[in-house]
Amino acid sequence: MLSVAIITLNEEENLGRTLESVKDLAHEIVILDSFSSDRTCEIARTFGARVEQRKFDGFSSQKNHLLDLCTKDWVLLIDADEELSADLRLEIRAQLKNPEADVYEFPFQSFCFGSAVHYGGWSGFKKIRLFKKGMVRFGTERVHERFIVAQNAHTASLRNPLYHHTYLSVEECLQKMNRYSSSAAIEMFENKKRANLFSLVLSPAIGFFKGYFLKLGFLDGFLGLILAINNAHYHFSKYVKLIIMVQKGEKSGSSGQGDEFKSPPGR
Repeated sequence: MLSVAIITLNEEENLGRTLESVKDLAHEIVILDSFSSDRTCEIARTFGARVEQRKFDGFSSQKNHLLDLCTKDWVLLIDADEELSADLRLEIRAQLKNPEADVYEFPFQSFCFGSAVHYGGWSGFKKIRLFKKGMVRFGTERVHERFIVAQNAHTASLRNPLYHHTYLSVEECLQKMNRYSSSAAIEMFENKKRANLFSLVLSPAIGFFKGYFLKLGFLDGFLGLILAINNAHYHFSKYVKLIIMVQKGEKSGSSGQGDEFKSPPGR
């Protein structure tokens, strides 16, 4: 039996599409919400989901808590802006009937502003999304959480894509970049990392070069350019925020937690 598990924060524009794509597979749907102010929880309950709420304290912590809430033998852990393709649903159903592995990863196909993105590192990679309960946990990262797979687990890849609706609008793109860069800066600050001229100037330039040229983002045309610029902006923002946190900490003589940047990210 399968638990579908999702963390949410103000995902009313995405959640219905996600739940529609998994409702025929799920024996339970568990939502861990970070006190959304929109219709997220209402939409979840229309699909029969069990909704719990918890203050956001980082993606790894939130997802580990969510996994503990699941009660079925298998867990499908997806984000609120992801959607199972029809062929992927068939693959999952077949694997649940006759499992060939303990952990499954899916290929990603990203969409930004309603258009498919094929290059720049946005599509073609794989991430773990389906696993036997107890086979996967997360580390301690606030952002870019790291999967920790049990040593005895057998991992396999499915062929059909998971759709990732990364950004629906430019406004959402900028808001997410701001939230992610804040969380990344706080994590670096807590890990005693510091920024310098290289971080502030060269890191954004390297990020742009890798995404736009090395990962062929230019083949996505204007959209590829916009996404590469946004990635550079993300790197610039997180180091600016880190520098400000360090300066404020030195002036106050404390090791503050960067509270001025804390806002629970959504995906």
